[in-house]
Amino acid sequence: MEKRPHIIIFNPDEMRSDSLAHLGQNRAAQTPFLDEFARSEAVSFRNAFCQNTVCVPSRCSFFTGLYPHVNGHRTMQHLLRGHEPSLFSELKAAGYYVWMNTRNDLIAGQIPGLMEEHATEIYYGEECRKPPGPEKKDFRGQMGDKNYYSHYEGRLLTDENGIHYSDDDGVVDAAIDRIFHRVNDQPLCMFLGLMYPHTPYAVEEPYFSAIDRSMLPKRAAAGKDKPEMELALKNLMAMDSYTEKDWDELRACYLGMCMKVDEQFRRLCDALKEAGIYDDCAIFFLSDHGDYTGDFDLPEKSQNTFEDCLTRVPLLIKPPMGEPVDAGISDSLVELVDFYATVMDYAKVPPSHDHFGKVLKPVLGDRSRQLREYVFCEGGRMPWETQADEYHPAAGSSGVIPKTSMYWPRQTAQLNADAHCKGTMIRDHFYKYIHRSNGKHEFYDLRSDPLEENNVYGDHKYEEKTIDLRLRLLDWYQQTCDIVPRDCDRRMSDRMMWAKIKQDCPPNLEEQAFEMIRDGKGMAYIKAQLAVMQTEE
Repeated sequence: MEKRPHIIIFNPDEMRSDSLAHLGQNRAAQTPFLDEFARSEAVSFRNAFCQNTVCVPSRCSFFTGLYPHVNGHRTMQHLLRGHEPSLFSELKAAGYYVWMNTRNDLIAGQIPGLMEEHATEIYYGEECRKPPGPEKKDFRGQMGDKNYYSHYEGRLLTDENGIHYSDDDGVVDAAIDRIFHRVNDQPLCMFLGLMYPHTPYAVEEPYFSAIDRSMLPKRAAAGKDKPEMELALKNLMAMDSYTEKDWDELRACYLGMCMKVDEQFRRLCDALKEAGIYDDCAIFFLSDHGDYTGDFDLPEKSQNTFEDCLTRVPLLIKPPMGEPVDAGISDSLVELVDFYATVMDYAKVPPSHDHFGKVLKPVLGDRSRQLREYVFCEGGRMPWETQADEYHPAAGSSGVIPKTSMYWPRQTAQLNADAHCKGTMIRDHFYKYIHRSNGKHEFYDLRSDPLEENNVYGDHKYEEKTIDLRLRLLDWYQQTCDIVPRDCDRRMSDRMMWAKIKQDCPPNLEEQAFEMIRDGKGMAYIKAQLAVMQTEE
């Protein structure tokens, strides 16, 4: 069998594209290893977009190559179930040794043994010692204080050795240990699902102080006709007294977390080199979605809003040695469903189902190549889908989420069905259109308004382009609304088939008839064959 590359997937959570320094969108960002990685041996996609702006639906999408709407994976509570394959289960079935940690937000946890169907080895990390907490113990203050729902913890303490050893550090070290101590000679598929830079915003030194606050770019401000969800979140979070300095500290802390992710990725790559397998690896660095980080006066994220700060994510790919790579930054529009297609192609494993990803090898070999005209993202719910909001499942039988929960504002905002309405984004290089089920659509001219501060939907100037994008969105939904399984069902059981052909079947041909029934042959075929057999006799 042809040698297959190791597949290494490094997946930070909630990392914005502009946190990568080499993309030049945020002068305060510090990601030195990823910058060199992109410069010398990988392609970094400036315009990579997720298909949903929260963890579970995004991951169910990019680990299957399917859009969230195809199988109803558009909530935090509907994960892959027993009948659904993933990239991991397909690679495992093809002979890969699949190593993963438990931060996957992908596989339904209530089904015994299902996780193990997708992985050869799972790192649980329960032995990882709990690190020191934040420097400021009462960082939230009292209910009503500006930080109570901000998700901001600030600087973290370190232990007696000057280390803040997090669960993410444990994941990286466990992966490195497996790299140096292989179980067998199977090709590796390693998935490192990190927590950082997901909220809470908190990081230790030297990362906390490494970010120059004076270099932070202008935040996006809420202008004309922004989504109702953003207003609902702001009202519930009650962060009106946040000053620009407060936001700068939150933003700098977030970038410090991204800087730590960069260092963790370096450690993993150094281990692959030391183990002598780096050149044999296809390495993928990607995040599932972004983070407001102060844009529109909001922290964290929302599940049905689609600004670039939430939808545009890091995606860097290093092919194995021998595969073409035009290292540097590509401006090509790509989607995270393309990650699935590209991994499967490098692994030389045919997907078990139809999907919508595009193999990115042509762009990796020539950064100027364009594979897509448009990218899409979707989220939200219909008014009656209370199982699709985050409040009802989290509240459980009590029916109430306490206001002391950090996520109370986001979960409560989703009780407003109008604010949490379904929305779908279509974007090209210059324009973005968002279609909403409540009729409150959005349109942004990204050339004159790159921060998406002003919704100009309804402006006569953009009428023609709005209609064009709306029709293309309809085409996309028609093309991707479902997938037909590749295996076919029979319309009748063996017993039903026999009842239909029994009277036409001579006793001496019964065994041949049963063989054709068991083989799945159709009724017309069987009757025709029996007639031929009778004639021949």
